[in-house]
Amino acid sequence: MNTANQSVYDSLFQRVLLSPLGLDKDNSVILWILLLFASMMAAGMYYFDGNVALVSGILYLTFVLVLSLFRLDFSLYLFVFTVLLFEQYAIPGFPSITHDVSFFNNLKEISYVPFFEAGMVSPFEIHILFITCSLFLHITIRKEFSLKPIAVWGAFLLFFGSLVFAFLNGMRTGGDFLVGLWEVRALFYLCLTYMIVPQILDSKEHITMLFWVIIAGITIKALQGVVRFVDLGFSTGGFAVLTNHEDPVFMVTLFVLLIGFLLYKTGHKQKFWLLASIVILFVGFYVAQRRATYGSLIVSISVILVLLPALKRIQFLKYFLPVLAILLVYGFVYWNNVDSPIARPAQMVKSAFVEPDMETNFRDYSSNLYRDNENYNLAHTVVNNTVLGTGFGKPYDQPIPLVEIRFTLRDYIPHNQIYWVLVKTGAVGFFAFWFFFNCFVAKGTQVFMRLNDPYLKVITMVIIIAVINQMVVSFYDLQLTYYRSMIYLGCLMGLLPVIDRIDKEQKSRDDSKTEIV
Repeated sequence: MNTANQSVYDSLFQRVLLSPLGLDKDNSVILWILLLFASMMAAGMYYFDGNVALVSGILYLTFVLVLSLFRLDFSLYLFVFTVLLFEQYAIPGFPSITHDVSFFNNLKEISYVPFFEAGMVSPFEIHILFITCSLFLHITIRKEFSLKPIAVWGAFLLFFGSLVFAFLNGMRTGGDFLVGLWEVRALFYLCLTYMIVPQILDSKEHITMLFWVIIAGITIKALQGVVRFVDLGFSTGGFAVLTNHEDPVFMVTLFVLLIGFLLYKTGHKQKFWLLASIVILFVGFYVAQRRATYGSLIVSISVILVLLPALKRIQFLKYFLPVLAILLVYGFVYWNNVDSPIARPAQMVKSAFVEPDMETNFRDYSSNLYRDNENYNLAHTVVNNTVLGTGFGKPYDQPIPLVEIRFTLRDYIPHNQIYWVLVKTGAVGFFAFWFFFNCFVAKGTQVFMRLNDPYLKVITMVIIIAVINQMVVSFYDLQLTYYRSMIYLGCLMGLLPVIDRIDKEQKSRDDSKTEIV
């Protein structure tokens, strides 16, 4: 084809195909990708007899593979968003596509996937596997790519080693392999995300984008709860929860983020979005009806007061004390009111300090009784396995028989997951657990105090409080074995060395400029 004909062909191609799609010659590869996926969709629909869900899943994972190979950061954003969006466990009484997608189920358990015995991996595990393998590929073939350090790596290795030892110890003493795997998987994902996030993200723009993803994902989950609340006539309709257990824990971190933005006058677009959606977030937090998160919110606000320098603390108290006065009046008015839906938050806080009455608050009374019996059983188990623990995959002792609840692993995983760590890993593992998280919080506080950039300072405050928030909730409720909770926490914790590195590089550049002047 001569030059003139080639020019005519290119012009026609641009006008007919590229321009209507907003493309040009430089980014025309997007068109070919779209055509490729359309062809795959058509072929898949034919081969799998019109199974839209299955074909969409295959295309999604193909897209994730391609994205992971070429844009690791975008793949990580997508992974975090899907973890926040989809649900590991169904909410009783509320079928939802965000659960029916079965993002956290093994392939052999997904209804729209043809059964095959080897399908012992879930879509979210495939996604994180693609990210991890692509990361190693980048490290291998890209000369300018190098491994970055992680925060408090010595304490982390001690913690990770204690988990591995506890798993092997459980298997050695007759533990169930699959149960042990279920128990330890979430903590393993925390460790994995803790290690890979600092390798993928390396700029303030990356952190900002990640928090846009976090804000969007958590706001959507709050909105789901609000829609159910409205559909039930602005009530909870007698349902125990309208969102997942993890969702209000995530919402607490957004409340802290907003407080930080307001105090440090930063994060303008994100601050605007949080202010615009604050009612949705508060109502979503309310309809979640998790007592533990009310306690963790109180603790989180207390930690803010401790972290802030004196002038910022005074500024915070100036606005917070009137809110506190309103809350105290609310608590006084509704402390003994068990009938009004508005009184529910007051009753949940009250049940943490005063034993609920069986006649007027049977739900909280029975819940507390179950947890008390459970804690006694855990203490009994620790006495018999003090140093090394039972190991993962083994049930805890039940000298007090527990009533049946809708949880398959009831005999292995209790509500109090701080005690659960002690039971499974013993005194040695329990020390490693707290040593790691305490070292991390100490390191985070050190970085927070040193930072000058207000946006990074707020993000660091959120990271520190997210750890404390998670520990408080885990003392009362199932959390350390939830994939979503641990992946989210691992991602946030993985940002600390990134922030530390950005700060040091910025100060180094500033020092260089000063020397030149």
